[in-house]
Amino acid sequence: MRESTVKNYEELPLFLSAKLVSEVLGVSPSSAYELMHEKDFPALRIGNRLVVPKDHFREWVDRRLGK
Repeated sequence: MRESTVKNYEELPLFLSAKLVSEVLGVSPSSAYELMHEKDFPALRIGNRLVVPKDHFREWVDRRLGK
């Protein structure tokens, strides 16, 4: 697993791309893209792009952590 390049939540933009999701989670861009296609992942399709609202991404992480 790669180390995350993002040091805190406030650094994130309002919407995360697959590339940024990969950087935050420390996974490959292809793994992030696959994750963004999973049913329970909070990705939005805007035209041809998939993006993740920052707040929904954090909620998804918290659910995974059992918070």
